[in-house]
Amino acid sequence: MAVRRSFAFKCTVLVILWLLAAIACVQIPGYAFWPAAFGALTLPAALVLNLLLAFYWLLRDWRVAALPLAVAFLTWPHFQRGLAVHPLRVVSAAEGQPGQKVRVLSSNVRIFNVYPQLRDAGLKSSRNMVKFLAESPADVLCLQEFYNEPAGTRSQDGNVFRTVEKIGKDAGRESFLSKTLTNTAGAEFGMAIFSRFPIVNKGTIQFGKLSQNHAMWVDLRLPSQDTIRVYNFHLQSMSMDERDIVDSYSSKAGLRRKGVGLLRRFKRGLVARNAQVDTLINRFELCPYPILMCADLNDVPYSYSYDQLADRFQNAWATVGNGVGSTYNGKLPFVRIDNQFAGPEFQVDDFWVHYEIPYSDHFPTMASYRLVKK
Repeated sequence: MAVRRSFAFKCTVLVILWLLAAIACVQIPGYAFWPAAFGALTLPAALVLNLLLAFYWLLRDWRVAALPLAVAFLTWPHFQRGLAVHPLRVVSAAEGQPGQKVRVLSSNVRIFNVYPQLRDAGLKSSRNMVKFLAESPADVLCLQEFYNEPAGTRSQDGNVFRTVEKIGKDAGRESFLSKTLTNTAGAEFGMAIFSRFPIVNKGTIQFGKLSQNHAMWVDLRLPSQDTIRVYNFHLQSMSMDERDIVDSYSSKAGLRRKGVGLLRRFKRGLVARNAQVDTLINRFELCPYPILMCADLNDVPYSYSYDQLADRFQNAWATVGNGVGSTYNGKLPFVRIDNQFAGPEFQVDDFWVHYEIPYSDHFPTMASYRLVKK
């Protein structure tokens, strides 16, 4: 028994050291040492193993159990990033409480499936997505990979993609479209923010050359006469096809065939995203107003990009959610790359993922906040 305990204790110490090393890796930007990202991705396993060892020692020696339990307590915020646990939070208890309420919806709409390979019969998914957004009760909508055909666009689709008009003016919202491209037919690509509150200022943040990977912001005047700033941003993707990813880990032949190319894309996307989030953090620190933000991070909760934001702001899902909160609508399970964050002046009341809206490769997210000015 003494030998077994000795071996178990050594395993416990090793797991704790692994956990601390993985947390350190999360804080290393890809442009400084990109392989650290692989260490960061092992953090969920280290967190779970530490909890299991804590339970193991509780059954055998509570004095030893104090070590993994203390580590679990100190690292609980990291655990919550990937698996939120709020079992007593069934419904919001915010009704009737003070503070200006703001409801925010965020969604990567995948250009409303306008490309031929994304279309379905009668443009049903495109029409349903636009209808869902136009009828949403949200006060603010932040949309990535946006597409719009303004009046005068040479199109054979009628007014299906007159999205700024339908989601904005026709639905009683002001709009700001941050355009990255206008094609020869007059159609517009970019990102958009729609608001039922007046937009009093707005702007765009580029990461070098303006592309679909950029940030935009609006200052909104609330009925309480407070001004808040809402950021909407889309960080660099890895340009990795999910079929290639599945192939790479399904067989040795697939790994040899796809592995090198995937690694190269992984590195390129990682380095770009980490530099982009640093640019945004510098801008956030200069903002004079309470901040809400919506993002397609193209990164998981155990990454430098997420860590830099979560260290400074409340992640809405980690604050009030339960479970993984996956937002990617594809073959890769349990992937949460779409997030909402809030400054300390806000109380997060609710957050949920619209799994009933499957018209993009991202599920929309919705959150309710109250401005309480802590």
